[in-house]
Amino acid sequence: MRSTTLRDGRGHAILGRAIPERAILVGVDFGRSTIRPGAAPLTAAGLTPEESLAELRELLLSAGGEVVAELMQRRPKPDPATLIGSGKVEELEGIALSTEADVILFDHDLSPTQLKNLDAALPCRVLDRTQLILDIFARHARTREGQLQVELAQLEYMLPRLTGRGKAMSQLGGGIGTRGPGETKLETDRRRIQRRIDHLKEELEAVRRVRRQQRQRREAVPVPTVALVGYTNAGKSTLFNQLTGAAVLASSRMFATLDPKLRAIQLPSRRKVLLSDTVGFIRNLPHTLVTSFRATLEEVEKAEILLHVRDASSEYGEEQKLQVEKVLTELNALDKPVIEVLNKMDLLSEEEQAGLNSRGGIVPVSAQNGDGMERLLEAIDLALIKDPLVEAELLIPQSDGATLAAIEAGMVIHERSFEGNAVKMRVTGPASFLGKLRNYSD
Repeated sequence: MRSTTLRDGRGHAILGRAIPERAILVGVDFGRSTIRPGAAPLTAAGLTPEESLAELRELLLSAGGEVVAELMQRRPKPDPATLIGSGKVEELEGIALSTEADVILFDHDLSPTQLKNLDAALPCRVLDRTQLILDIFARHARTREGQLQVELAQLEYMLPRLTGRGKAMSQLGGGIGTRGPGETKLETDRRRIQRRIDHLKEELEAVRRVRRQQRQRREAVPVPTVALVGYTNAGKSTLFNQLTGAAVLASSRMFATLDPKLRAIQLPSRRKVLLSDTVGFIRNLPHTLVTSFRATLEEVEKAEILLHVRDASSEYGEEQKLQVEKVLTELNALDKPVIEVLNKMDLLSEEEQAGLNSRGGIVPVSAQNGDGMERLLEAIDLALIKDPLVEAELLIPQSDGATLAAIEAGMVIHERSFEGNAVKMRVTGPASFLGKLRNYSD
């Protein structure tokens, strides 16, 4: 099995062995009022604490870990020092010792104080949910851009959580001759991390400039962009492969896709569009990730249409939909035309499939076996109707290579012939594009 690279709040590597890391999962039910009559109390993300802990379990498996115990506590409000209170910390310590756990994962973000206190009180390393997600992102980043974005998010999360002590500095503390060196080391670490953050931001700004230049070149040839969005593990990459014939990594593990992919596809009307595969979303997606991946997520912001891919077989489908819409709102992209695609229909019974097929406003598909692809392509065509396809005859000078290339890329050419030094074409293309070629109308 591949080794893993989980890191704690101070950046120390905590997974690096070839065997699965043994983990204890900890969830807390704060008894928030329910929005579903008769149901268990919900978290802020719309899930019950048990459902939220189950999602944490999936995240851990994606990081290559192994669950050895789970602990759920019910309390009216968080303990400011340890989140779960001193009594539960003692219980957790006993569980960690008896199970020989390597790491304890909390299904909540821990404050710097809570992280420091828990790290000091417990016999193994302590992580919160955001740190786990950041580690998974680090494992899956393949391109230089993705690696820069993940490192920036990790450092921005780590910086306020640096302490002058903990297991790595357990001998530094109160006492003559100990405060100075500890504080000096801490401030040195902070300055070093801040310098690295500033450097990463500069590099990512250079990436954004390159992306803007690439997008400007694409916009010179008005080919619409359609972006796949959705909850992690909804099947976006499998759908992307099915529609484009590409072979990008498609995995059942969370966040298998981090680096955006862009491929051209042709719709039933023969209009060409660019399809973009993007990173999956998740409840409470760390703000540092949304900020760091802004360059990547610009593909979502600039797309003409969003395909919201949902897992039709998930019992948490509505909650996942709300979380995706929350991130889209943060990206100012929720006002775009959205096509709701219910994927993984092959995992449903015939009765369930019939019920979804009869619903309006959705496109049921199975990216795994290719069912529903024609219907989905037709839906994309209809959604682009605000820029209708029109037919025209054009006479383009052969010397105007840029215009000829733009027509090749963005229109359907029905007929082509040559008249002297010009090319005569009968084409179909977007009205907005043809409007720019009025001087070439035959």
